[in-house]
Amino acid sequence: MAKKLYVGNLAYSATESQIRELFAQVGEVTEVTIIMDRDTGRSKGFGFVQMANDNDAQDAIRRFNGFTMDNRALTVNEARPREERSGGGNFGRNRR
Repeated sequence: MAKKLYVGNLAYSATESQIRELFAQVGEVTEVTIIMDRDTGRSKGFGFVQMANDNDAQDAIRRFNGFTMDNRALTVNEARPREERSGGGNFGRNRR
């Protein structure tokens, strides 16, 4: 079963193809996403890699957590499920 990994402390210049190439060294990568700032269009310095199976994901964590890429030590661990966000702002509340 596919396993999603969190990858933090990425260089702002890192590309999805660079991340895919790195993680492909340990197994099949099914998806790579670098999170971008909506306002600036720049990387937020983290992303997600989905590995094809649990064994490859565990190998990737062991191999790349602390791995130095572009002079930055990567943080790699299992991605937590996305938390529901509370409603943003006062949209529709306290209207007069």
